[in-house]
Amino acid sequence: MALAQPNPGGPARAGKHGGGPPPQRTAPPPLRGTLATTACMETLQVGYLHAVAAAAGCSLSQPFPDNGIDWHVSHGAPDHTVDDEVTVKVQLKCTYQIPPHPPGASFAFTLDNAHLVKLARTPVSVHKILVVMLVPRSQDDWLRAGHERLDLRHCCYWTNLAGHAVTGRHRTTVRIPTSRIFDDRALCEIMARVGAGGRP
Repeated sequence: MALAQPNPGGPARAGKHGGGPPPQRTAPPPLRGTLATTACMETLQVGYLHAVAAAAGCSLSQPFPDNGIDWHVSHGAPDHTVDDEVTVKVQLKCTYQIPPHPPGASFAFTLDNAHLVKLARTPVSVHKILVVMLVPRSQDDWLRAGHERLDLRHCCYWTNLAGHAVTGRHRTTVRIPTSRIFDDRALCEIMARVGAGGRP
């Protein structure tokens, strides 16, 4: 059991702070592991994807070996017309170089041309989407846990790049719509469109 200790100096010391509680001491930062920040970013975005898929009632599988696509997300529903279960391929990207709440209708994101060619191929039998997660630069700010919720910061956005042209010599800048926040409702809507024979 922890016991509150009296302030040194008694009431006179307490009066210095207006009779209120003493100033809060800042807790030392946690001792984080030495895993590279980029590896931790990959793990964080996978956690985000798992949470969204769980809330949307989707199953996940990871291709092995990875051939430029990170995850397959499958959604079964009796209302699908093309099959009882449809699948979308997901490529995940994560960056701290773009601040939260990007202004405007979209933000710029640069892809290696080889990745873009794979994501832009059309027609396809299984549709692909790109999911980009924006995170704070410091791991101290990545998540907050409480009794009611676990917050992951900042946000994931998605887009379908089918048919997008390669414009750069080695890398191409694409635009990610800020209206396309990747959450469980967005994923369900994507799957409903694919299940009806449309595009994501």
